[in-house]
Amino acid sequence: MKNIEKKDLDYETELLEMTEDENYTPSPIDSKRKKSLKRAAAETLEELDKKRQISINLSERDLNRIRLRARAVSIPYQNIIQALLRKYASGEIKLEI
Repeated sequence: MKNIEKKDLDYETELLEMTEDENYTPSPIDSKRKKSLKRAAAETLEELDKKRQISINLSERDLNRIRLRARAVSIPYQNIIQALLRKYASGEIKLEI
């Protein structure tokens, strides 16, 4: 597991048990709190969707290879580059230099 603390697991377990309880009734959320939660969710989604254009220098050979591989799977090469960078940034893949 990735950096999950015991208190987080305890909280998740408690939530799971509450929602699986047939007698569980969630408490209502007042309208002020509901607006606050909606605004926070909207801001989070907006932040997650932001993109920033950058410039990157690639060798012609590497770019051509990426384009060929992208064409073979019918995906734009930019999407492949984005996916690779996203996976690296999230730690899903490791870079060996």
